Amino acid sequence: MRFSIARGTALVAVAATLVGLSACSPPAKENEAAASDAAKATSAAALGGIDKLVEAAKKEGALNVIALPPDWANYGEIIKAFTAKYGITVNSAQPDASSQDEINAAKQLKGQGGAPDVFDLGSSVALANTATFAPYKVTTWDDIPAALKDAGGTWVNDYGGYMSIGYDSSKVPAPTSIADLLGPAYKGKVALNGDPTQAGAAFNGVVAAALGNGGSAGDIAKGVDFFGQLKKSGNFLPVDPTPTTIESGQTPVVFDWDYLNVAQGAKLKGKVEWKTVVPANAVLGSYYVQAVNADAPHPAAARLWQEFLYSDEGQNLWLEGGARPVRADAMTAAGTLDKALFDALPPVTGSPVFLTEDQTKSANEYLAANWAKAIG
Repeated sequence: MRFSIARGTALVAVAATLVGLSACSPPAKENEAAASDAAKATSAAALGGIDKLVEAAKKEGALNVIALPPDWANYGEIIKAFTAKYGITVNSAQPDASSQDEINAAKQLKGQGGAPDVFDLGSSVALANTATFAPYKVTTWDDIPAALKDAGGTWVNDYGGYMSIGYDSSKVPAPTSIADLLGPAYKGKVALNGDPTQAGAAFNGVVAAALGNGGSAGDIAKGVDFFGQLKKSGNFLPVDPTPTTIESGQTPVVFDWDYLNVAQGAKLKGKVEWKTVVPANAVLGSYYVQAVNADAPHPAAARLWQEFLYSDEGQNLWLEGGARPVRADAMTAAGTLDKALFDALPPVTGSPVFLTEDQTKSANEYLAANWAKAIG
């Protein structure tokens, strides 16, 4: 599950107007041709440049996004900024959805006006569904490290952080390691952000648990075993955490990304003593994945959205939300990164681990076969 300050479950429907075609309607035919060109475009240059892309996107007038809570990595402000800049309406569906829900929606709504135009996915789900994506290389493509993108542009990492433990210090002692969570002080208090077979944050929570218990990026069995032990000891809390459950005290310990736990602490300052720790023996970093839906109903807007996200403005907006933008190194060298925001990110000690594509695939397969048995 996405973990946000404001969550909703209502699907925001996309209004679709059917335009009748006839021999006397050249504007409709022109729009249809432009959409066809945009759907095939693998770069802005392929459409004649960024100005032509903007023109085509404005004609479409809308963009469908899914699973983007307003307070997840500052997406609320990012969406507002995109609309203010281009005058394009952003229809946001199912902000509390998981990565797998995004793919399911694309398949179920294929050919319909309400289908998602773009995806923001956990890596495990993204790598299992690349056939759903349309390749596209943004203008700032060369600034993105080769290890953080598909060479053909099918998918691109966007923003990231480190898996952390958020906790209410007024209710539980400060954990110094993941193993500490097996202690009696955490009975009925430890929550995981979603189902690890479907949600990126939960997937990485299990991998971090593996690292913290002697496992490795290539073998996450000890992470699954750890949550099995949490369940048997009564410490595992099978509740998806939300801002409401944290504020009420229902979920006093949460595995989630550091930028989300830190944002939660800032939001609840004066109400809940919410603190964040990245255990030194389990420093797991990960980036989320951006991709364009191959069947996007607004193909030009989908590509313009990517251009905006990977611009200096878009990258700094993610940074404002506490997430580490993928172009950080290049922007630092160019002097365009907001240094004050970057320096304020949570400190991390220890050796960071980033899963390879093969390790992600292996971990996903192991979870699919063993997670339900471990916590059943």
